[in-house]
Amino acid sequence: MKPYAQLTPSERAGEYAGLKAEWDALKTQGRQLNMARGKPGKQQLDLVSGIFGLMQNPGDYVSGGLDVRNYGEMNGLPAARRLFADILGCKPEQVFAGGSSSLQLMYDTIAKAYTHGLLHSPRPWCKEEAVKWLCPAPGYDRHFRVTETFGFELITIPMTDDGPDMDAVEEAVKDPAVKGIWCVPKYSNPEGIIYSEQTIRRLAALSPAAPDFLIMWDNAYCVHEFEGDYVPFPDILSICAEAGRPDMVFEFASTSKITLPGAGVACFACSEDNMAHMEKLLAPQVISFDKVNQQRHVLYLKDKAHTLELMKRHAAVMGPKFRCVADALDREIAPLGIASWRRPKGGYFVSFDAMPGTAKRTLALCKEAGVTMTSAGATFPYGKDPRDSNIRIAPSLPPVEELEQAMTVFCVCVKMAALEKLGV
Repeated sequence: MKPYAQLTPSERAGEYAGLKAEWDALKTQGRQLNMARGKPGKQQLDLVSGIFGLMQNPGDYVSGGLDVRNYGEMNGLPAARRLFADILGCKPEQVFAGGSSSLQLMYDTIAKAYTHGLLHSPRPWCKEEAVKWLCPAPGYDRHFRVTETFGFELITIPMTDDGPDMDAVEEAVKDPAVKGIWCVPKYSNPEGIIYSEQTIRRLAALSPAAPDFLIMWDNAYCVHEFEGDYVPFPDILSICAEAGRPDMVFEFASTSKITLPGAGVACFACSEDNMAHMEKLLAPQVISFDKVNQQRHVLYLKDKAHTLELMKRHAAVMGPKFRCVADALDREIAPLGIASWRRPKGGYFVSFDAMPGTAKRTLALCKEAGVTMTSAGATFPYGKDPRDSNIRIAPSLPPVEELEQAMTVFCVCVKMAALEKLGV
């Protein structure tokens, strides 16, 4: 295969005609494949179905002398807080164990800053003339939507191989209206980047003009390798404390892609002073989250070492799916010089950069052929990719056989859109 840029007009026309015939044939096959979100597949859900067989005896409902079926322990079951502290590398007293959704806890943290203010806020954010928020992109669309919902001005920060462009971040935080930044520090969504230690320490050492600037540290993929050994990560709470900014970060995690997305346990971790402030704000809202489910997870996951063993079994399912994507792209797209992509070793996504100006067209062609993917632009604030290039590939849900079919469709559509852009 020759690079498309080297083809003559007649060669491009011939190539396009062949692809169009293949695409027309694919459309007739009536497939409906969904790769829009990073959902665990059925094989992964079946892998952890043993969690439902726990708590069959009366003693299973008692944890440290507490009956988990009753009211109380707003901050979460102490054993669940210890489990998350073990996984994240922080202290149990810094952990708040909640319900199944870390996104809910993130939204609630922003909401409380908006209505009441954070520990160091001079006033609630709703009383500020303007609130701006830093959004490393490509990034997670649901993060962006949270801050957009509150009317914040979203500022795009480019991603580098080491994480957010820290020169841009350090310049942006000179504006007192800039109140925070979204971060996915390990296997970032969708780039699959692990923030470098230098980037993490520069984040912790920030001196923002806003006294209540907040790092929203979504450590969603902290133990989610699918290739190679577990990669340890630094404790952001300790690093911020060492830098003299212990209250500048809230860390989030969950068991959504460890056990069950619809019935897991989520947490946030923060400084003890932040925890005391949040307790006051949460007291009118929460008596307790589902401690029965928290106990179920404590009994099932046990500790970090046992959790990492479980994640190896997840990796055995996820690894072949990501290799399927990489093999298809290497075989069908790499020789053509029309796209680039990252090769993560963990997380849930592959970030694919098509020829500028072709992402929307590529996904429209995919949808006509029965493959649904995340909308073009979703990985940027306001859903607007200025280059119309980035596409988030989510391989986790379909079985490998269906994923192979989906990648056949995807590669044909990438090629067609590129040839249309080059002129056929």
